[in-house]
Amino acid sequence: MMLNIAELKQKACGTIEAHRDELIGIAKEILSNPEVGFSEVKTARLVADKFSQLGIQHQKGLAITGVKGRFSGGAGQGPRLAILGELDSLVVEEHLFADDGTGAAHACGLNCQIGMMLGATMGLLTPEVLERLSGEIVPFAVPAEEFIEVERRLQLREDGHLELLGGKQELIRLGEFDDIDLAMMCHTASDMGDRKFAVGGTSNGHVVKYVQYTGRGAHAGSAPHLGINALNAASFALQAMHSNRETHLADDTVRIHGIITRGGEAVSAVPSDVRLEWRVRSGSPEAVVKNSAVVDRCFRAGALAVGASVRITTIPGYLPIRHDTKIQELFQENATTLLGESSILVMPPRRNRGGSTDMGDLSQMMPICHPYTGGADGPGHSKDYTINDYEQAVINPAKIMAMVAIDLLAEGGAKGNEVVKTHRPAMRKAAYLKFQRERAEVSQYDGAST
Repeated sequence: MMLNIAELKQKACGTIEAHRDELIGIAKEILSNPEVGFSEVKTARLVADKFSQLGIQHQKGLAITGVKGRFSGGAGQGPRLAILGELDSLVVEEHLFADDGTGAAHACGLNCQIGMMLGATMGLLTPEVLERLSGEIVPFAVPAEEFIEVERRLQLREDGHLELLGGKQELIRLGEFDDIDLAMMCHTASDMGDRKFAVGGTSNGHVVKYVQYTGRGAHAGSAPHLGINALNAASFALQAMHSNRETHLADDTVRIHGIITRGGEAVSAVPSDVRLEWRVRSGSPEAVVKNSAVVDRCFRAGALAVGASVRITTIPGYLPIRHDTKIQELFQENATTLLGESSILVMPPRRNRGGSTDMGDLSQMMPICHPYTGGADGPGHSKDYTINDYEQAVINPAKIMAMVAIDLLAEGGAKGNEVVKTHRPAMRKAAYLKFQRERAEVSQYDGAST
């Protein structure tokens, strides 16, 4: 007797439930072995080994560490659906599970994403389910979502290993999404109150700045007049940025922030080499471009103030996220079936969470869904961010993504085909790459020559 859609979903969820302890164990293993972007060697190996155990053909080493699987449904041709999980961690040295050597820590819950992705994959591999699906399923472990350690990534680019410095960005450039029609993933969050899932909303786009001030060293006590203080130049730049905050439009959701990665060589010497990593976020690509120019002006002002020179490297960051409403509705419906309507928070399309994700870049080109799941405590990206409910952080999202995949790929892939057919991308790949490359620039300004 042929199973109906609801029964297929029950079968997939049953398989995921049977592997519950294994999937949670994978998330915890990754938690204990955090690795930063483009260095996720152990995590990528874990994923590749699991793909091999499941009999999934896969490619390794994509954008350095990405692992891309692929398997076909048994019901013929149809949409090609990617289920994504991110490999990397942050650097939060005070986190309970930080690596003693690198300071890497999963302070954002990306370790759970791999568990979710593998769980959904296992559910769809259930024989009774797989034979009824059309098209292809692409479980894809992607590197370097967290845009950190900019100096190291610039060196990777200099050495010819990368062009774009975010994981999905580089995979787009390499063509690894050319053979995919739709994509989804889920992210943990700690700010949803009693709700289990949040769907909708958007995110900020951003650019990244790597800035180097060059002054002139001198003895800070006996001869400061012979030096040019590069740290003072950076300080003036920060004051200039603060003086511009009142000009930012509320609707642009502007966030301008950064760190000083090098503040000088010794306290007894006038700092001659000061370096910063900076982030300019805004709610639209146009606002990002506008505010990027404002920040550059502030950096130049700092150099002018003390007669230092400044080199500003602007790095293409991420684009705002666009959720496909049809996939989002399927996610909401299945989450409601699993956990009840009151467990779902639906955010209006313009509700901006303030952060940025390279899922935004992908969303400009194809239909995607990127909901949030509960199960976490503490502020994201802090030492206090922990997973307190692995059932909600791993198992429930895996089940719902498998259920959504069945909706999209069963019955000849009719719903998936409809999503692909009616979707209107904001950008094609060529336009995306052109836009990103136009934002990449290096400028030099000598404050002493003016």
